[in-house]
Parts: sequence; structure tokens; C-alpha cells
Amino acid sequence: MSTDLLHGLLDRAASRWPDADAVSDGTVRLSHREVDAHSRRLADWLHRQGVRRGDRVVVAVTADATLPALLYAVSRIGAVFAVIRVPAPEVALAHVLDDAEPVLVVTDDPLLRELARARNVAVRDSAALAGAAEGTSPLALTGASPLAVDPVCLIYTSGSTGMPKAVVSTHAQVTFAVRAIQSELSYRPDDVVHNVLPTSFDYGLYQIFLSTVAGCRLHLGDAGQTGGRLLVALRESGATVLPCVPSLAINLLRLLRRPGAERPRLRLITNTGATMPPEVLAGLREALPDLKVQLMFGLTECKRAAIMPPDEDLRRPGAAGRALPGTEIFTVDSTGRRQPSGTPGELVVRGPHVMAGYWRRPELTAERFVRRDGLFPQLHTGDYGHVDADGYVHYAGRRDDVYKEKGTRVSATEVEAAAYRVDGVEVAGVLPPADGRDGATLFVVAELAADDILHRLRGQLEEMKVPARCVVLPSLPLNGNGKVDRRALARLAGERRG
Repeated sequence: MSTDLLHGLLDRAASRWPDADAVSDGTVRLSHREVDAHSRRLADWLHRQGVRRGDRVVVAVTADATLPALLYAVSRIGAVFAVIRVPAPEVALAHVLDDAEPVLVVTDDPLLRELARARNVAVRDSAALAGAAEGTSPLALTGASPLAVDPVCLIYTSGSTGMPKAVVSTHAQVTFAVRAIQSELSYRPDDVVHNVLPTSFDYGLYQIFLSTVAGCRLHLGDAGQTGGRLLVALRESGATVLPCVPSLAINLLRLLRRPGAERPRLRLITNTGATMPPEVLAGLREALPDLKVQLMFGLTECKRAAIMPPDEDLRRPGAAGRALPGTEIFTVDSTGRRQPSGTPGELVVRGPHVMAGYWRRPELTAERFVRRDGLFPQLHTGDYGHVDADGYVHYAGRRDDVYKEKGTRVSATEVEAAAYRVDGVEVAGVLPPADGRDGATLFVVAELAADDILHRLRGQLEEMKVPARCVVLPSLPLNGNGKVDRRALARLAGERRG
């Protein structure tokens, strides 16, 4: 049993907590022993489908109780999985198939099945998967076991332009990240981690591995639970931990404020991927007095970079956490030179959790994963901020978040945070000015007039940072991960101008 291999995490859980619940989906509930047995049967099944060490397997199925076993099965045979979201545009699915060149696609999605078969890629559906997991086939795996330095996962992540790129993660990098994150979050064996985030999103995907390491139960909810069913679903699952993005937290608070709303058992909410409005956290803490909050900062290229201690945001407003144990975060100037504590610059991450690079993108890998003085690569994040004397990261925004308003450099993240401080604003997103245009546009969901919002913003921001325009909408477009979709906002702005 090697805990440097991804499936070694499951082997350990099955040995330590064999009969404890490992995963549920509202219909099925499996113990760690059962997930382990399913993963071994599925490893044999994958081998009989022709999957070998180093091959890629694209997974695009509903997140149910069989999914964790499938991913651990791919790990057992030394193959590489890529979990993607469906439905998706044809061009995006075709890109993943052409880029990853899988030998097997597991999906029920008609379009993805058609595209895979057109490329002579084997396709199996969820019924075949479930049958293999429950079967009694002998375990006849042969061949060399994977090494900790072998890749195990491709996570496709969107950039500011172009098609999604895949971050390559090895067994050692994933398992280090999982153990380091768990050392800070401290999931407990009696926890129920309720995950409604897509498993194509690294934040959602890692809930599988974190729950395994902790020996607790992962409840895989469906996308419908992000809306009006969320509170009922949390109570039904017995959820104690909820990984959140702002849109999910905002919806939870809205539901909790309804007259007669019953309270869930939640003890912990975590957040990463987008800045959580402090006013939302204040409302959740008021509604759930025993709730703890841990804010985090990270990106797919290193999974998680920094985590706040529980409720430390109350004592250090604006901070995003300290570097994970065994890693470091610092800033560099425009020449790449390391800066002293407190000096603003580009945030750089070093440690065993920095992933291997981008799949088949050597130029971009060389740009972002920089090797200096023969040391392991350090990740140049493209995020800006500073690290204070106590080691806490203060995030200011991404490179493409920063723009000029009335001659002053402004961060879209800073403006969005200020908008959330305006009483009555439920959701906010800033669209930086396009080339050749002057002034950003603030999009909000609110029961206030646009001019009133801009007026109130002047009490939260310096005058030169207040956006030129404000548009009030009944809802804002969100991407598949629950974040405000700025590309969709740009299209919307173009339509309004047209």
C-alpha cells in the first residue's frame, strides 16, 4: 500500500474504516470496503476494455456513488482520467477528444458518444460501468504498477482566450495536495461532505479524495440542488461540510432567511475559486451560530495554494490564507525577482503540489512553470497581491482583472467586493473595459436603480475606481463552476450596445 499513489488513499481508508460510509448519492450508499472492491473490479474491467498504463480515459457521467471507484480504478492500472462536464458545446468536446486522445470514453451524452465514435474511440455508458462495478469478475491485472511520478489526472481549465488547456497532475502531486489540504481543513470521520460542485471542477473533484483521506462520507448531490432544493438536500444528507462558491453561499443564505426555514447540521463552509462577499458570510454566521468558515486561495495548476484557519477572516479581513505546510508563496516583480514581505507583485507558488505542467503545451508550461537555479518549477500564477509579514496572502486580482479607470489602475475583484457591501446587491460582476473603450461596466442583481448603486459605491470606493456604468439584471450568467461568467457578460454587453 503506497499513499503516494492515488488509489493508495482508498486502500488505506478501506483498511482503517472498512464498514464506515464512504459515498452516497441519494439512492446508493457504499462503505469504504465496498468502494475499494468496486474499484478493483472496475480496474479489471478497464483492462479488458484495452486501457493500459499511460492511456487516457475521458469520464463524463453523472456524479453518483460509482464515480469515485472508477477514478481509483483508473489510478490502479496506471492510466490517466479526465473528468469533463456535459452537456457542452460540440467544439469544446471535440477539442478534448483531439487533445487528450483517449482510448476510452465513459459517458451517456449522445453528442460526446457520437464524436468519440467518429474518432474510433471506444465508448461505454454508465449502465456498463455499474454492471462491472457490481460484477464478480476475477482480478487478473498484469503489468507494471504505476509510479508516484506518473500522471494520473488531466483537469481541463479555461484560460482568458482559446480552448481549454489540461493541467497534468501526477500521483505524488495529487496525494501531497490532498494530505496538505486535509491537514488544514481537518475533515472528520463522522463528517458528511455535501458536494454539489461539478467534479470537472478541481474544487469538486478533490472532495472525493479529501473524504477518502478523512474516512468520512461524501454525498454527491446533483446540479438541481444548487437552487431551491439546496436546504432540503442538506438536511436529508445530514451534511456537516459544504464546499462553496459565492453563488451557492448566496442562495443558501436566501433560503435560510425564509420564514420557518429549518437549519442544516453544517459545521464548516469552505470557499475558493472566487472571492466570497463578507456580508454573505456574516449572514450565514448569524443564521448558523455554530458554523465555521475557512477561506482558501488556489488555482488548478497547484490545486490549493493557501488556506485560512477557521474564522480567521474575522480577524484578518482581506486575507486569503497561509501557504500549505511544506510549500511557500511569495511575490515577484516584473523581472521575476523575489520581493520582500508586504511588497505587491505577482504571486508565485513553490512546493510538491505544483503540478507537472500543461498537456501538450510546452511553451505555456515554460512560461508559467518556471525553473530557476536547477530547483523544482515554481508556479507564476498570473494573480497579483502581497504576502504579509505573518505569511498571509492578500489577493488583489488576476492579470486580466486589472484595468484602468479614469487613469487609475483598478482590480475588478476589488470593485466586485465593494459592490457586495452595498446593501441590496445580491450578485455582482465587473466587466473590464475592452480595448479602445473607456470605463468598466458593473452588472448586478439588485432591487436598486443603477444610478443609486453607483452613488452608494462612492461610499465604498475612491471616486476614480467607481465604474462608468451599472446594469441591473434579474440574474447574472454563471459558468459551470458557479462563478460569474465574464465572457457571457461581454457578449451581453455587446448585445446591449447593438
